[in-house]
Amino acid sequence: MKQQAGTMSVMSKEMQDCIDACMTAHRMCEETMSSCMQQGGQAQMQVMRALMDCADMTRVCADMMMRGSSMSAEMCAMCARACDMCAEACMSMPDDQQMMRCAQACRRCSEMCRTMAGATA
Repeated sequence: MKQQAGTMSVMSKEMQDCIDACMTAHRMCEETMSSCMQQGGQAQMQVMRALMDCADMTRVCADMMMRGSSMSAEMCAMCARACDMCAEACMSMPDDQQMMRCAQACRRCSEMCRTMAGATA
C-alpha cells in the first residue's frame, strides 16, 4: 500500500504523547485490576468497573489514533471521561498506593485526550 505525500506520514508529537498516555493508563488500570482481585472485597469490586471501562477505552483510543481514524476526536473525548471516572474511583482509596498511581496515570491521559479531542475536532 503506497502512501500519498502528506497522508498519515508523520504523527504529531501531541498525538504520540496522547497515545503514550493512553497506553500508560491502560497498563496501570490492568495492573490495578490485578491488585484489586488479590485484595477482594466489595469496595474493590466497585472500582473494578471503572478500571475495566478505562482499560478498554484507553486501548481502543490509542488504536484509533495510531490508524488515523476519523473518529479519534470523539473517542478521545469519551476516553477523557472514562479516565476521569476511573481516577475518581481510584481516589476513593487514598491509602492504596497502586490506586494512587493509577489515578495519576488516568488524570494525565484525560488531560492529553481532552487536548487531542479539541485539536482534532
